[in-house]
Amino acid sequence: MNKGSGTGPTAVAAAAAAQKQKILMQRVETDIANIVDNFSQLVNVARVNDPLVRNSQEAFMMEMRASRMVQAADSLLRLVSELKQTAIFSGFASLNDHVEQRINEFNQQAEKTDRMLGRIGEEAAASLKELEAHYYSSAQRTNEILPQ
Repeated sequence: MNKGSGTGPTAVAAAAAAQKQKILMQRVETDIANIVDNFSQLVNVARVNDPLVRNSQEAFMMEMRASRMVQAADSLLRLVSELKQTAIFSGFASLNDHVEQRINEFNQQAEKTDRMLGRIGEEAAASLKELEAHYYSSAQRTNEILPQ
């Protein structure tokens, strides 16, 4: 496990997430600025004037500004939806990555344990063979066999 190494998939994912967060924050700021600007213009245009032509121009401007506000609000709603999906799917993706990493670590540990157990078994077999040879060639064993 290379925690804090600054490279690898985790660092790349963190950099990508930071970049995406920066882009999303820019979109939020732009959409909110559009809503505020269009609302301000809508309020300025909403003055009541007597000339009929001017009123129809102002009504058109009000409709246009209101339409732009709706577009900016719709953009914010899509952004919120995208953020929710990103949070859900990136959570699963990072969880899957973590699970895969742990599986690989456990598989490596199992292989290491299998090798160690194999080596211990071989050493035990060699030791038993050596002890068996020593026992059968010992004077005590030969003395036990002769009196019978």
